[in-house]
Amino acid sequence: MSGWRLLLTRPEQECIALSRALAEQGIASSSLPLLEIEPLSLDEAQRKLLREFDQYAAVIVVSKPAARLGLAELARHWSQLPRQAWFTVGAASAQVLQAEGCQVCYPAQGDDSEALLHMPQLHQAIGGTAPRVLIIRGQGGRELLAERLAEQGASVDYLELYRRYLPAYPLGALSERICAERLNGLVVSSGQGFEHLLQLAGDNWSQLARLPLFVPSPRVAGQAREAGAQNVVDCRGASAAALLAALQQMPAPAL
Repeated sequence: MSGWRLLLTRPEQECIALSRALAEQGIASSSLPLLEIEPLSLDEAQRKLLREFDQYAAVIVVSKPAARLGLAELARHWSQLPRQAWFTVGAASAQVLQAEGCQVCYPAQGDDSEALLHMPQLHQAIGGTAPRVLIIRGQGGRELLAERLAEQGASVDYLELYRRYLPAYPLGALSERICAERLNGLVVSSGQGFEHLLQLAGDNWSQLARLPLFVPSPRVAGQAREAGAQNVVDCRGASAAALLAALQQMPAPAL
């Protein structure tokens, strides 16, 4: 796998952790974060959701920033967290919660909403009368979880704690980095991360679209192919382990 030289595009701290995991396996990488996280101030309606936290049948956390910021906000309202049915989309978010003593369920395969919706533990948690579900996330995002849970009779609230944006880079920064460091693979961790990759690529996308593109889910894979990506690899997860497993299945391309 040492022939791979990957461009990592996650938020800065996540790029650092992933780069270390790859380096341990002899894989070179270069970080160009395409998602920056900005915490949001909460209004009174959102603070009310936190005060009513113990009334939710299930709490779903969709990302590591949501987990970290959610725990910080809850600490301002609860001296001790109520026992809740916690769920996350992936293992990394679960680890943040577990470090604070939360009991968390997450899909064993596939870091996405579809996988979470198939979990029997989630259906069991919302099996009571008029269950309430709290989704802790960033600003905007997919509505699939809320839609499917509402179809099952749940009342869903959102607690949006941050916004994601594309950091400011000079024109041509993406292509210049790839050429200068002879990178031969691109890694994105979400649909929005891929949108930012397209935005930063600009007129050079037709050339970059030929590179192997590692994505976390079938949904993002379809998004990438529709945009013209020619060599999309679905890692079936956003973790370092999922990426490493995908890299093991294909040789690095020669440049």
